[in-house]
Amino acid sequence: MSYIVDIMSNIPVKSDIAVRWMGASFEERSVWIQLFSMVLILGGYFLAAWQMLSHGMTVLVPYVPVFAVAVTLMVIVMAVGHAAVAIASRPEGRDERDRLIEWRAESNSGWLVGAGVILGILAMIASVPNVWTAHLLFLSLFLSEVLKCVLQLVYYRRGM
Repeated sequence: MSYIVDIMSNIPVKSDIAVRWMGASFEERSVWIQLFSMVLILGGYFLAAWQMLSHGMTVLVPYVPVFAVAVTLMVIVMAVGHAAVAIASRPEGRDERDRLIEWRAESNSGWLVGAGVILGILAMIASVPNVWTAHLLFLSLFLSEVLKCVLQLVYYRRGM
């Protein structure tokens, strides 16, 4: 993914991935950890939920343990990842560039949550089962966060 971001930003690509990773700030590494854990674990949750939905489970109760396990795993993966990065290199404080990048990425990805809420309201009006509506809302939040992380990585690579 970093290679793609580097290509899109017209930054000369170094041949060694470790050199690029070591040159990244703690905040950029944090975004990578967040993106990896969300896509891996919540992506797995959505695959499991899709299988449950395709088998006709239309009650929300069976999804609660699956969701709880996914959230717990995501917290563990993020904590271990951040601890490893913090041990490997001392985290420097957030600066104005980090705040601007996060603000811009949040601003440019927030529309996905709004679209999901509108679709959720339309689903409720159309009497779509609650389990579908809940997953639609959660999916819009998930996609918005993934887009935010991807945009942050692009902004870190391109520069502000």
